[in-house]
Amino acid sequence: MAEVAEGVSPSKAVAVAVSLGLVAHQIFRRYETYNIIVHAALLFGPPTLLTAFTLPSEWSLLYGAFVLFSTYLATLAASIVIYRLSPLHPLARYPGPIGCKISKLYLGAICIPGYQHKYIQALHNRYGDVVRIGPNDLSIRDASRINPLMGASGVPKGPHFIGRMLSATGLPMVAIQDTDVHLRRRKLWQRGMSPSAIKEYEHFIARRARQLLDRMGEQKGEITIGNWFNYFTYDFMSDMAFGGGSELLDAGHDEGNVWALLDDAMFIATFFGHLPWLGVYIGKIPAATGNLSILLNRCVECATARVKKGSEKKDLFHYLNQEDLPNLPPPPMQQLIDDGVLAIIAGADTTSSALTSLVYCLLMHPDVYDKLQAEVDKFYPSGEDAMDTKHHREMPYLNAVINEVLRVYPPVPGGSQRQVPPDGQGVLVGDLYLPPGTIFWCHIYSTHHDPRNFTDPSSFWPERWLIASEDPSLAPSDPAARGLDKTTLVHNETGFLPFSTGPMNCVGKTLAMQEMRMVVCALLQRYKIRARDGWDGGNFESEYRDYFTAPRPEVPVVLETRA
Repeated sequence: MAEVAEGVSPSKAVAVAVSLGLVAHQIFRRYETYNIIVHAALLFGPPTLLTAFTLPSEWSLLYGAFVLFSTYLATLAASIVIYRLSPLHPLARYPGPIGCKISKLYLGAICIPGYQHKYIQALHNRYGDVVRIGPNDLSIRDASRINPLMGASGVPKGPHFIGRMLSATGLPMVAIQDTDVHLRRRKLWQRGMSPSAIKEYEHFIARRARQLLDRMGEQKGEITIGNWFNYFTYDFMSDMAFGGGSELLDAGHDEGNVWALLDDAMFIATFFGHLPWLGVYIGKIPAATGNLSILLNRCVECATARVKKGSEKKDLFHYLNQEDLPNLPPPPMQQLIDDGVLAIIAGADTTSSALTSLVYCLLMHPDVYDKLQAEVDKFYPSGEDAMDTKHHREMPYLNAVINEVLRVYPPVPGGSQRQVPPDGQGVLVGDLYLPPGTIFWCHIYSTHHDPRNFTDPSSFWPERWLIASEDPSLAPSDPAARGLDKTTLVHNETGFLPFSTGPMNCVGKTLAMQEMRMVVCALLQRYKIRARDGWDGGNFESEYRDYFTAPRPEVPVVLETRA
């Protein structure tokens, strides 16, 4: 080695380390990968080789390794930071905080308390409709750009689910970035969420909804109604997806810490969603992610048991496993497991969030409560089966209330992440140009609360949906209309996307709406809901958080059986 190193000066060795650091940055920038071996080779391979073959004779091995490794890694880091802040960066024209431009670690830290939806809204209020929230990430608030970016010819899914699932390979349908593969996988879900399939699920909903009402009525004094919605949605999704296996309603508590696991897992997954590469790293360490790994493993067990048991009823897995097409081979087991995870996490959490927010809004707006109660009593008087869906289309106020809840408190405040393919062409929408590799969100919370889309956007006001309706008979004529009519009301439904939009939107939208309508009608038919004495509900807004899904503040209520 001494012969090889002869003549290599310290300054030349350092210069080579600097040069290799700059080259490594270009490789990282051009070729995105989640392969840990490739990352390790690029981070530690060059300085290791430098130490082995260009070590100056006057340096000891330990000192030389320290200098060359430090120089190489410092150059790599400095090059990355300078480039991301420089006018040479493809997103340099878009404003945003310096911390966000430098690293996604910044937004990852911001998301920990759960207020990233408020933070991003504040960024839009400060910087405008397009804000840079990461080195290669944008948040977009302009409703006119939603359809071109997410519609029929829209941009593929982004990589944040790689971090959330701790893997770059085992991904549910909603996370697949290849659009063709995504849409092929989606066909199974579309069969499982077709009108005929959802008709089959109605008895699942009805059975669990009756159980929900009975169990709540058995409680003495106040109840935290959001907890009971949690039990209902999880039991129903277990029935609908896996043919059963959960009895939280019967237990009357979070048996097995299902929801504690889910809430903790979403908190962990949100951080790693901002840093997918780190999620892949941590996923290789047993037990390093705690409850997220436990939750994923539990979903694996449910999916495996369901496939082994076979189809007893036409549940979701009846379609995902192609049991309705016996001449076709079943999908790979890993695919079923990945989609089973999606069914539980996306299906249970979001609907429970919306139902809890709806009860909160009714309690805080007695006039809305009275109007909705009157409509429910009209179509579902005492003795009428409140689980029968035949009247739902005739209930405009029920649908207006649900829409308004989803607008003010969207269960997924951030929305669906998308990424312009790194190896493709850039995307041009008006004066907005997204270079190849750009990741972006059409931020739901900011768009829903934009006064250019909705009059008085922070106010809960279901009448806006009636005034905007094409049916003039639905427009309210009472003082709650606030003196507005269809010509003066700002109501841009292009900016309403609680279920996302386009061909890759939420495949479970119809089922979720059916659940909410059935539960609300049955709940208001049987019970009068009042807030716990002394509860003012003022902390709901401040405790409403965003961990991709939205953990709910407690809503303590007392139920009184109606005559």
